[in-house]
Amino acid sequence: MNESNVEGLGRRAVLRAMLVTAVVAVGWSTAEAQAKAPQKVVQYQQTPKGDQTCDKCLHWVAPDGCKLVEGKINPKGWCVLYVVKPK
Repeated sequence: MNESNVEGLGRRAVLRAMLVTAVVAVGWSTAEAQAKAPQKVVQYQQTPKGDQTCDKCLHWVAPDGCKLVEGKINPKGWCVLYVVKPK
């Protein structure tokens, strides 16, 4: 991606594109690609980012989990993979 293409994209879209590129470049198998990401890699934090909280995210798994991030997750936490749940 060159700089002019990045300007039109949000940070989240750029990060997702980079993650997909990394998965393809490494050549992970399907099982490996389904492994959860470490909290540090997705910039997980115990506090919300504005009104964005893990329990409002599409990937949230009650009571304290995530489909994409490994480990125990605070419902009021946040990470860069946040996607608002559809209503």
